[in-house]
Amino acid sequence: MHEENGGMGLPQMSEREMLQRLLSEDFERGQDEPAIAASIGEQMLHMELMPLPRSMRARIRDSCSRLPSRNVTLVGGGIGHLAAWMFDLWCGPLDGLGLVTNHKPDTFRIVEPGTRFGVIIDRLIRRYDASSWAQVIALPWPEVSAEAASWKAASATLAEAPQQTILPMPSDLVIIDLPEEERAAAAASAFEIIAPGGVVLVQEPEVPTGDVGTPQEDDEPTPAQSKVSSFNSWIELIKDVNENHALGFAELTGGILVALLRTDSD
Repeated sequence: MHEENGGMGLPQMSEREMLQRLLSEDFERGQDEPAIAASIGEQMLHMELMPLPRSMRARIRDSCSRLPSRNVTLVGGGIGHLAAWMFDLWCGPLDGLGLVTNHKPDTFRIVEPGTRFGVIIDRLIRRYDASSWAQVIALPWPEVSAEAASWKAASATLAEAPQQTILPMPSDLVIIDLPEEERAAAAASAFEIIAPGGVVLVQEPEVPTGDVGTPQEDDEPTPAQSKVSSFNSWIELIKDVNENHALGFAELTGGILVALLRTDSD
């Protein structure tokens, strides 16, 4: 993603036009659920897990099809629902039918600290014969992103690049699929490690409503208070990216997909 115009292979256009194009729907692909993803979605319902809305999953897939990224990270692998959409995009349906992109990344890392879920994702990776370039990272995202941030800082000051981190760097594309209260912090740390021209894709948290009060000293905040705090952090992130970089929004039936584009240079 380090070509002209953020590496999207697009003709000369403004950042706003680039992001509009990036977040637009790919009508050739439609919103039909890939067969393996549909099966995983049924498993999620039985496990009482909440998937991203289909419109969100499809639009993330469409956006990724336009990004010839080298190193891609999915934060929040779950049991592989969104990952299955990505593998279907990059590898094609296992029945050999459907539209395949030419932009398969060099690496795809799926961050999922749940050991049991990680085993399920690993089976998905093998099913798509993607073990040579896709792997599960069974660690919490704050730990993974902190190590990557240290690597990025060291590589900017050392004559020789430091030893590679667990997350392949430079990072071109990070997709966030986490519970609402975790998205702001995850998106902020992802944006810190993303390479110039890189993109973070994340669903915007819902706007909190009602008076939730203020946590008393030494008291744990209520879920509603945590939601407000997280949303305030989200607003700060959006302000910073809007002032210093670029961002775009796609209003979908299931929410708003946001693309954060880093425009500075190392």
